Amino acid sequence: MAKKAKEARVQVILECTEHKDSGMPGTSRYVTTKNRKNTPQRLELKKYNPILRRMTIHKEIK
Repeated sequence: MAKKAKEARVQVILECTEHKDSGMPGTSRYVTTKNRKNTPQRLELKKYNPILRRMTIHKEIK
């Protein structure tokens, strides 16, 4: 049998950086997928934070 190739598309978790620094309770997290071959570095996207009620930068964790 042939070896199973490493999958290029993986699931990642994005967490708000501003919310973590603010000290408010709760977290703002999003789950998305990325192609590991095209973007080997960590993702950093602007997403809406419902607790802070504005767009903030969310960085990939793990």
